Amino acid sequence: MPSDDRVALGLELLAHLEHPELSVKEAMDRIETVTTDPQVQREILEAAEREGVVERDGGTIHPTRTGTYVSFERDVVVKTGEFDCRRCGAGISEGHFVTFDNDELGPFGSTCIRKVLGRD
Repeated sequence: MPSDDRVALGLELLAHLEHPELSVKEAMDRIETVTTDPQVQREILEAAEREGVVERDGGTIHPTRTGTYVSFERDVVVKTGEFDCRRCGAGISEGHFVTFDNDELGPFGSTCIRKVLGRD
């Protein structure tokens, strides 16, 4: 996936955060589901600040857009198959994929999808 696509996908993920604030570490945990490339991770975080998706106050991230949360019924698709969870690496037979406007992020296990989206 080209860097631009990963940045766009990371921005969409950050735009849909449900927490009023996250530590930079917690935000990076979510960004790592898009890419493990440290340079692209920095690009995502810098672009999110530049484009007003988040505000950064030292070690804390504050999403600026509220009410754009992911709906499990509308925005998460469950597919059956042989997958490895993008967050924890576990082998799973049901992959949960988040459908954003421009791309899809996943697969995640049932617990990890909730953590990535801030439901747990």
